[in-house]
Amino acid sequence: MSTVSVPELKQISREDAMRLGPGWSHSCHAILYAANPGQLFGRIPMRFSLLMQMRFDGLLGFPGGFVDRRFWSLEDGLNRVLGLGLGRLRLTEADYLSSHLTEGPHREVAHLYARQLTLEQLHAVEISAVHSRDHGLEVLGLVRVPLYTQKDRVGGFPNFLSNAFVSTAKCQLLFALKVLNIMPQEKLAEALAAATEKQKAALEKLLPASS
Repeated sequence: MSTVSVPELKQISREDAMRLGPGWSHSCHAILYAANPGQLFGRIPMRFSLLMQMRFDGLLGFPGGFVDRRFWSLEDGLNRVLGLGLGRLRLTEADYLSSHLTEGPHREVAHLYARQLTLEQLHAVEISAVHSRDHGLEVLGLVRVPLYTQKDRVGGFPNFLSNAFVSTAKCQLLFALKVLNIMPQEKLAEALAAATEKQKAALEKLLPASS
């Protein structure tokens, strides 16, 4: 299997991000995760459960959204958005993880937050989300990321990486798994390589053979 490097985010400090001019927009998203002692089929360790959400546009992302810095601090703006999609969960500056500049035509700085919960607390968030205002509208449901790889080297996390993600959510996921010590970098690279190989093979099946 070919080697694929884990993509890097263009990081910026929180202080420098706050000094950016009015031409920049700010987004805040939350990573909620919990240690999971369970085993899939009684033999595949789950290790952790981590939440992402299916958006209205069919793309996967993390709970959160854009924050209008004219009216809200980062945390107040994030909690306002989380309240619409998750319920009463509130994050603080202590949960801040990183900030990075996004590539593309829009001048955006993305702020990432992370909080480790108990598995019971994580399940409570999932239940609360179903009753939130945006459920079934802008948010189509929470999903747990399968943070394991099955014997075929494709099932589980590699297959999950073959999905479509909004903006830099895929890079944020890989970054967070690394810095939060949820998955070692070599395992991330292996999963990314397997996902890339699968997508390449599927594309080759769709395209006519070259003469």
